[in-house]
Amino acid sequence: MADLDELAAEHADGRGGARVRETAGENPFGEYGVAGRVRDGLRAYRMIAAMWIRSTMAYRASFAMTTFGNFAATSFDFVAILLMFSQVDELGGFTLPEIALLYGTSGIAFGLADLMIGSMDRLGRRVRDGTLDTLLVRPVPVLAQVAADKFALRRLGRITQGLFVLGYALTTLDIAWTPAKVLMIPLMVCSGGMIFAAVFVGGAAFQFVAQDASEVQNAFTYGGATLLQYPPALFAKDLVRGVTFVLPLAFVNWVPGLYVLGRPYPLDLPTWLAFAPPLVGVACCALAGVAWRAGLRSYRSTGS
Repeated sequence: MADLDELAAEHADGRGGARVRETAGENPFGEYGVAGRVRDGLRAYRMIAAMWIRSTMAYRASFAMTTFGNFAATSFDFVAILLMFSQVDELGGFTLPEIALLYGTSGIAFGLADLMIGSMDRLGRRVRDGTLDTLLVRPVPVLAQVAADKFALRRLGRITQGLFVLGYALTTLDIAWTPAKVLMIPLMVCSGGMIFAAVFVGGAAFQFVAQDASEVQNAFTYGGATLLQYPPALFAKDLVRGVTFVLPLAFVNWVPGLYVLGRPYPLDLPTWLAFAPPLVGVACCALAGVAWRAGLRSYRSTGS
């Protein structure tokens, strides 16, 4: 990759970070720091993602068909909900527009995370065959390289489908809108994307140990997105507690969404927790970052 080679050259002459010092006891990365790593990581991510986007757009008809296919495939989940409501008026005490609100916010939040770092589930394959080693020799964060690898623009189909369902919900729901409730909609989407992204990274970190654990990761990412499409009243209290206090997926849309709908949360949580998703998202990302660094340090290659 020419752009990454250019970044490597910058590091070699000192423009991309601090030169390695030969002085004993002196931190060679003292001047580089976290800000430099984040900057280079974002730059590398942008370069790799742009490369894959250019590759995708070279075949526009194929891109259009795969994006539509992604849109259609994810639409079947909502079609299943529509079929349920052809037989019942409520599901777990929730009407179709109310469930559409949960479905739309969950779908968009997960779609954003899947678009940006959905390639993380391929890490186990790289660990098994040793191709992760090629990423370690580049002077940019491995996380950025793995996240941007095979950047799939077709995943916009899932986001578009979620936007349509959310639009339907917002136009049909009878809600007494307040500034706080209006703000809650984009808050759910952005914070939910952060939480799902943290789950992707945390699952990838687990693959350093388990190696062949992509399906375990998918159970919490794709499975979690499917879970949040339905109201919490349908599930056992222990499961609701688990996705609230252990793996806080409930803060993607259940907790803030029920605030918007004016419904109580099954666990009788205080109302102010509806505004906690941004803090939960930041905390999840921080913990996922710690897990990622621990997993990367434990990597010992394939030995071949």
